[in-house]
Amino acid sequence: MAQTLSELVQQSRLIVVEVDKSRSRVRVRGTADACTDLACSERALVVSDEGAEADLDLLNPGDIVKIEPAVGPVEKIIVVRRVWEEIASPEI
Repeated sequence: MAQTLSELVQQSRLIVVEVDKSRSRVRVRGTADACTDLACSERALVVSDEGAEADLDLLNPGDIVKIEPAVGPVEKIIVVRRVWEEIASPEI
């Protein structure tokens, strides 16, 4: 069965569950409700509307992110939607 565009987009989005900057790890939850620990490079770039910095402290539990494909440790995390935006949005 072919997937729709919205299904493909949803699968590429992850929810941040926990950030452990000291170990350069981010725990995320995907569409299957399974959590995965991602190893990040020490210079992993976090890109958001506020800018781009190599600082995992810019991530918050509940943020929706995309991880750019990479071989080895994660190099780039794109914040799709902040947790406070998700909470503030009206139900459809």
